[in-house]
Amino acid sequence: MNYIKLSWLVAGLCLAMAAAACNNAPTTSPTAVPVAAPQTVEQMEEQPQAQVVAIKSAKMGRDINATIVVPEQYFDPDLQEEQFPVVYLLHGADGSYRDWPSKADLDDLASEYGVIIACPDGQDSWYFDSPIDPKMQFETFVTQELVAYVDGHYRTLPERRYRAITGLSMGGHGALWCAWRHPDVFGACGSMSGGVDISQFPDRWNIHKRLGAYADNKQRWQDHSVISLVPKLKDGQQAIIIDDGSEDFFYKVNCELHDALLKAKIGHDFTIRPGNHSWTYWVNSLDYHMLFFAKYFATE
Repeated sequence: MNYIKLSWLVAGLCLAMAAAACNNAPTTSPTAVPVAAPQTVEQMEEQPQAQVVAIKSAKMGRDINATIVVPEQYFDPDLQEEQFPVVYLLHGADGSYRDWPSKADLDDLASEYGVIIACPDGQDSWYFDSPIDPKMQFETFVTQELVAYVDGHYRTLPERRYRAITGLSMGGHGALWCAWRHPDVFGACGSMSGGVDISQFPDRWNIHKRLGAYADNKQRWQDHSVISLVPKLKDGQQAIIIDDGSEDFFYKVNCELHDALLKAKIGHDFTIRPGNHSWTYWVNSLDYHMLFFAKYFATE
């Protein structure tokens, strides 16, 4: 049974006012609760909502860390049969699984919307499977190994329509890449300030270490840019939200992605707000994405 709090309606009114002012994939059944269910209010208050877990990646032959945040109602003794949607939240280049939990109040967001939030480590992978580095296979990790772990260890709703994925910068590219290549896994996806066409940035963020030098591998770079996937999309297959700041260095490529989606007649939400490539912008943007996903999860 889905547990979506009706408070998103109130949040929606606030966000709408703010906007006006600014102008079946793995179906592992849940088998375990990661911590003992509390029996009293006092015990509930002592339960940490966020846990750091090490997840074995068979594809990469190593453990990958992730921060998993559950809503406070997850521990309610009266709700021990409840299952929850999951939002997968990806960090940017030079970041880690600790970024989002340290910058945004994920505990409150998870509780407000009644969802589990999973923040995996993506290193500087750009969230695709590197054709040249076997230790950087993060598309497989996110779409298969991470999802299977979360469904297997937490009380999730293990269906695509209750999974969403989004992220910032490199993570925005990664969220759309993983979702658009695996629509059987994710029903909704988003991108905040995403680097959605890496072929336009051949000398940045160590991408050459994942794909080889751009000058020698131009087609490979184009094929691994998320914008190249647009012709393969089907309208209505996923709920999509994309935004960027008007002063962001990815502004141009995000507008190009928006135009490509319009040309392909792929429905999506697209917003440009004042802001640059910064945590101030992303923390604010996350509110919009969480509301968007909450409304999607609540749609029958």
